[in-house]
Amino acid sequence: MLIYLRKRIVSSALPLVVVIVGVFALARMTGNPASLYLPLNATQQMRDDFTARNGLDQPLLVQMADYFGGVLRLDFGQSLRTGQDAAAMALRAFPATLQLAATTMVLAVLLALVVGCWAALKPNGIADRVSSFVSMAAASIPDFWLAIVGIWVFAITLGWLPTSGVSGAGAWVLPIATLLLRPFGVLVQIVRGSMVSALSEPYIKLARSRGAGELRVVTHHALRNAAAPALTVAGDLTVGLVNGAVVVETIFGWPGIGKLMIDSILQRDFAVLQAAVLLTAVAIFALNILIDMGYALLDARVRPVTVKA
Repeated sequence: MLIYLRKRIVSSALPLVVVIVGVFALARMTGNPASLYLPLNATQQMRDDFTARNGLDQPLLVQMADYFGGVLRLDFGQSLRTGQDAAAMALRAFPATLQLAATTMVLAVLLALVVGCWAALKPNGIADRVSSFVSMAAASIPDFWLAIVGIWVFAITLGWLPTSGVSGAGAWVLPIATLLLRPFGVLVQIVRGSMVSALSEPYIKLARSRGAGELRVVTHHALRNAAAPALTVAGDLTVGLVNGAVVVETIFGWPGIGKLMIDSILQRDFAVLQAAVLLTAVAIFALNILIDMGYALLDARVRPVTVKA
């Protein structure tokens, strides 16, 4: 397992570096922050001083080398907007995104397991057809459209829920519902397909012939073998949730890492943007490693084979 883990870490490290370098270079293409942070009547000398003070007058490679040197010293720079430590701002925002993504994913997995198992008990039955229609519709609805419609119906028209913010349980409903629908739809289809295949295996017929009830057959026999594909897809969807939260957090004013990134891009706050992207990339990197380890534990076929001398 350690060999497998080391190989996965090495193979995932290169994309992590590519993402960080790409964001660093693209952020510089948005323009000089001096035009945003200095008054309109600022002289050229004031602009040159601002640029030099923040190291933006250096060639791109020199800036990049300084940045990576700072990362090695755990110095991610300071925000141009607030003057605060960029890493501290990213770390303060990240828990809000994690809470939103984790709550959404737990609810999506639980609901998908119930609906998927229910549909698989009688393939092509009424429950199966209804769940297939609902899951396909849920997986196809764009997040931003659902968020806007949800605000219009439940916040503006009915006045049941707040349009934005994090105060109170009601503020969680629309962001979670918006993020939940797509992973729920995808997971229902995965769980349903895996369970139909598992329930037709000979060991299931043997368990039923020995008098095992349907609940025990599903939960103790079929679901364990059907869990590996669902776990893999759930992991990928969780990674997508962290990335997709950028849109949802912006629409609902959720103070997470996604909203921080958007604000940093609009205000050319390079240090905060780079710290937020690096933190998100490292979190996704760690999550992918955990998913691979979980998949290897569930399915012996993907574990590394130890060659004996």
